[in-house]
Amino acid sequence: MRRLLMFFLLAGTLAGCDAVPAVSGAAVPGVSLPWPAEGQAAVEVEGVGSLGVSGEQVPVPIASVTKVMTAYVILRRHPLRPGDDGPTIEVDRTAAEESYAFQESTVPLVEGRRIPLRRLLELMLVPSGNNAARLLARWDAGSQERFAERMNAAAARLGMARTRYTGASGTEDSTVSTAADQLKLATAAMRDPVFREVVAQVDTAVPGDARRLPNSNTLLGRHGVIGVKTGSGTAAGGNLVWASRVRGRLVLGVILGQAAGTDPVAGKAAVLAAGGKMSAAVEQWLTSAR
Repeated sequence: MRRLLMFFLLAGTLAGCDAVPAVSGAAVPGVSLPWPAEGQAAVEVEGVGSLGVSGEQVPVPIASVTKVMTAYVILRRHPLRPGDDGPTIEVDRTAAEESYAFQESTVPLVEGRRIPLRRLLELMLVPSGNNAARLLARWDAGSQERFAERMNAAAARLGMARTRYTGASGTEDSTVSTAADQLKLATAAMRDPVFREVVAQVDTAVPGDARRLPNSNTLLGRHGVIGVKTGSGTAAGGNLVWASRVRGRLVLGVILGQAAGTDPVAGKAAVLAAGGKMSAAVEQWLTSAR
């Protein structure tokens, strides 16, 4: 470990990486990563510590990254084991009607159909179904408002002091957080084996529907990336929480507020590009260590 840390201290600037000057909180001096020029970000490596935090850590809308907390609360209250589908949940009229919501990320749900909890988690996290997230919230707490209270209680327990949840899906711009806070949540969520399995899936499907629904995180499988969640919106811009495994070490990173104020498509493209550069740089750095 000491040798690895000494390498980090002496490594200096990675070739081809343009660092943003406003980086703080690095536990390993001398590390230079291609931090995004806008928004905020945070990265840490298991067994090493923080690689830094960039941008002003002020609460901003996080869009569908919200669903990481939705899944965390559901799995804390209704634990699953790998291979366990869990209880079945009936699709209500609201979730079915929301399948056709305009300008929303939804999945095709049919009223009255019963879907296992594990599959609903997939439908929420993989293709980012907003209606699946809200259905899970109503099933667990009776209403989104009550479920949001549980989300905020979980955030408080995790020390996420600059985070406020107002819904389960992330469509509300009033749900806000910071990169540093989301890194705390990612650390906790990735301890759950079922969560890890779900966010690593390249696709999923609604039971009874042959269509495969791809993962919104197109970084999967590149630079050791094994999850976690994308999110985009006009006010939020592009947002990403990613996890990668390099040389046996878990890397966790968060990027928020890319191309904010433009449109969700541009925001998502911007954050995936930034995430690709960051995850590639960390992979290069760790694989070059002696």
